[in-house]
Amino acid sequence: MGLAPVMRFVRAALLVGTAALTLSACASNRTGHAVTADYSNLSGPQIQASVVDLAARYRADPRNKTLGIHYAAALRAAQQQAQAVMVMEHLMAAYPNDPEVNLAYARALASDGRFSQALNVVEQAVNPVAPDWDALSVRGAILDQMGEHALARQSYSQALLLAPQQASLHANLGLSFAMTGELPQAESHLRQAVSLPGASSKVRQNLALVLGLQGRFEEARAIYAAELPPDAVEANMAYIRAMLTQQNRWDQIRGDTQG
Repeated sequence: MGLAPVMRFVRAALLVGTAALTLSACASNRTGHAVTADYSNLSGPQIQASVVDLAARYRADPRNKTLGIHYAAALRAAQQQAQAVMVMEHLMAAYPNDPEVNLAYARALASDGRFSQALNVVEQAVNPVAPDWDALSVRGAILDQMGEHALARQSYSQALLLAPQQASLHANLGLSFAMTGELPQAESHLRQAVSLPGASSKVRQNLALVLGLQGRFEEARAIYAAELPPDAVEANMAYIRAMLTQQNRWDQIRGDTQG
């Protein structure tokens, strides 16, 4: 199947992390507590409100590491990638050897399409003796976006050894298979992701996408309907059909479902 439309769609879903929508929230891993921030599941107005609030707080305390990481994450969610990179560059100057800052900087660079630079930065955040699952996940997502899917899956698999119950890891692994058109494998990992605590609405919608791309429209519609308003459900279903049309698979699927 033609993969370009699928790859464009799933790239936006990669680099997902454990949701942390307040500055006091954090995720645990083997190396302690890491600052993780994900504003991508908020609505547009909520994202903008977060950016305004965090901008004011950041201006008052620009050396605050946790605040800066959250501000950069909110900027990424608002599609202000270049500004997010600038925020993280200032933090890198203040915390040059901090793994959490390195990881957030790598996320910002990857969101801005600077994948080679992001990979170099994230490698500095990966401790070879006691690796952090979140850093391994970000490395995998960057490699996926560089087309290095086999290496990406190795990184996800290593991360899953450390954090087997992390929904975001299973989700990223599923998206990796979706990018190469291996839809049954993608479905398997996304189903595992949605069964775990912490699975976001975005993960469930990605499962719906993969089901739809296999021609299982009613299953896809049911998942979308549980997550989105009716107009958004119809927009997503139309998008799936458009992708299948580009891949010259729509007529085949219609014949299979009507036969």
